[in-house]
Amino acid sequence: MPILTASDGNTPLSPEELADLIPSLATNEELNEWERENILLAREWALRSRMSASGIVSDDYVRRLHRRMFDQTWKWAGRYRTTEKNLGVCFHEIRERLGILFGDARYWMENATFSADQIAIRFHHGLVCIHPFPNGNGRHARLMADVLVMKLGHPAFSWGSTDLITPGEARNKYLEVLRAADNSDIQPLLEFARS
Repeated sequence: MPILTASDGNTPLSPEELADLIPSLATNEELNEWERENILLAREWALRSRMSASGIVSDDYVRRLHRRMFDQTWKWAGRYRTTEKNLGVCFHEIRERLGILFGDARYWMENATFSADQIAIRFHHGLVCIHPFPNGNGRHARLMADVLVMKLGHPAFSWGSTDLITPGEARNKYLEVLRAADNSDIQPLLEFARS
């Protein structure tokens, strides 16, 4: 399959975004494997970070983590998208919508509005809905949720204990629970994240 062919839950890249691929790769499988190594290094960095939970829900941290996850893959790593996609808000609304999400998350933490799991999962869902980057939004949002819930004193999520990148039953279930959250039913996403 050619790199980033549109599929359910996947954001196709523009020709200009595809041209910013750093390594020479031909298939999604090659791309996924290349990105996996980059993401593992970013995860180690994120888990060593001494930043507080409220510091994580910030523009700087969100962009920095995405850059660390994809800086060996995409020249635009850590930069918000400037094109419209099949998912997410209009690109010119990204900063405003993220600012609202950051404020909401800080409020939830400061006021113990929700449990730690709910705060992290609601933050994850907000990031997925905004879809701020050209690619990698789901993986980025899941890692953000893991880091946030750990900073709140709880273990990282298991996310179905399987690969959510490759099309199949687990990915379909993940997309299904995201759609339930889109309709204000967060419980299936909470349960999936801990399954």
